[in-house]
Amino acid sequence: MELWDVYNSDRTKTGKTMVKGEQFENGAYHLVVHACIFNSKGEMLIQQRQPFKAGWPNMWDITVGGSALSGETSQDAIERELFEELGLKISFKNVQPSLTVNFDVGFDDVYLIEKDVDLNSLVLQYEEVKQVKWATLEEIISAIDDSTFIPYYKSLIRLYFEMRHQYGCHNN
Repeated sequence: MELWDVYNSDRTKTGKTMVKGEQFENGAYHLVVHACIFNSKGEMLIQQRQPFKAGWPNMWDITVGGSALSGETSQDAIERELFEELGLKISFKNVQPSLTVNFDVGFDDVYLIEKDVDLNSLVLQYEEVKQVKWATLEEIISAIDDSTFIPYYKSLIRLYFEMRHQYGCHNN
């Protein structure tokens, strides 16, 4: 059972919690985190979800993602997700998300990371991850078109690739 903190539309904790799967009250939001790891070749580490996963079974996805548990900061949550799903230990102390995407019932903090990772060193979480691989922007867009990748907006995936070297909205 996952317990989530409930936020208001200003991203302030309300002091309430909810159980994953419960109906959201009107005006209630929760925190989600995602990380995209890019190697020095400019490829993104992607994962294939297990075929028995309830959401998007067997589909390819960006590196990792999940909901923040009650009491976690965004940074705590992304550290935990990376370790749980891939066995990667990366510190996010004093690291801000590269961007936040708002959705109907929450806030999705996205971290863009540059790190060469040896795929053979990863410890995949059986309950979540079937396999991983490196993929180019073109390969991901093609997989979205082929319905083998979660149907993210292609412009959002392109933005992740564009922003991977910087913070902010301006090209330095």
